[in-house]
Amino acid sequence: MNEHKDGFVPQTLLEKLAKEGHEEAKQTLIKMEEIKEKKREMTSTAENMITPEQNSRKANREVYDSQNTSQQKYKLVRKEEYPPVSDENVNFAYDYGGKTRDYYLSKLNRNSIDDKGMDLIFNVHFSERMNNAYWDGSQMQFGDGDGELFTNFTKGSDVIAHELSHGVTQYLNGLEYFGQSGALNEHFSDAIGSAVKQFIKGQTAETADWLIGNEIVGPKFPGKALRSMKEPGTANSFDDQPSNMKDYKDLPNDNGGVHTNSGIPNKAFFLVSMGIGTDQATLIWYAAWRNKTLIKKTATFQEAFEAIFKTAQDLSNEGKVTKNAAEVVKNAFREVGIGSLVTV
Repeated sequence: MNEHKDGFVPQTLLEKLAKEGHEEAKQTLIKMEEIKEKKREMTSTAENMITPEQNSRKANREVYDSQNTSQQKYKLVRKEEYPPVSDENVNFAYDYGGKTRDYYLSKLNRNSIDDKGMDLIFNVHFSERMNNAYWDGSQMQFGDGDGELFTNFTKGSDVIAHELSHGVTQYLNGLEYFGQSGALNEHFSDAIGSAVKQFIKGQTAETADWLIGNEIVGPKFPGKALRSMKEPGTANSFDDQPSNMKDYKDLPNDNGGVHTNSGIPNKAFFLVSMGIGTDQATLIWYAAWRNKTLIKKTATFQEAFEAIFKTAQDLSNEGKVTKNAAEVVKNAFREVGIGSLVTV
């Protein structure tokens, strides 16, 4: 199992915030290291998490209150078809988790994380004042934030969709979390996160803000969001995302720059969405991601582009996306410095 190995807030960003004197960022770094150690101890194969009877049923949601401990499934506070509770964190997780599930099913014909009706497990109020959220290979954890740098992480629909989509990638192609394949892993979660946020808000590519994490940043966070898919590198004072391959950063940290270099395919996804609509772009990306012969675990940006380009051609021929989809894909990736080897 190649689970997502970092939280929604990159370790490198937390380190920069800690150097600026934000004690809660430092404490979150310590907690994340403890969490990573627990994850290594609890690693199990993804196949063992599924029972045969789950194959065709709809995924259920279960929301647990960790009560500021690091315990998973500590206290069940809401489950499928139960009414809202007084805790908005619980309701956000339940509602946005359901909307993400519904987006995958209605737009992409995918039945939950594993495509077999896998239940969605959310742990809210996880740890104490933790400035992060993450997928651990089987379920999701959400911190409350410290109220200064970050607020409740369940408040961001793109946060929930992002972390859930790391699980989808785990089952689709298991993109290795390093270098370009790791950046593609992060990129897919950002793309789905933005698509789901637009779905919930009734927005289009033209009316969306294309910001990632803007709904969970606090008053002392030095910027408006964690990332911008429209304008990589502009979301906050530490944002060093490039938007073109000429500025690609081969970094010694952040697993080779997975959160940094994801800005390049993020920009391409934004451009394609502007050309043919976000839902059509997402359909192309998802269809490419699920084809393991096209996008393997160690896929590069170029290989991903070729897969997306071919998928756009196929879906266009099938009448599932617009006729100009492949041309839009080619032009978008060319604009971000990828795709010189492919011609129409």
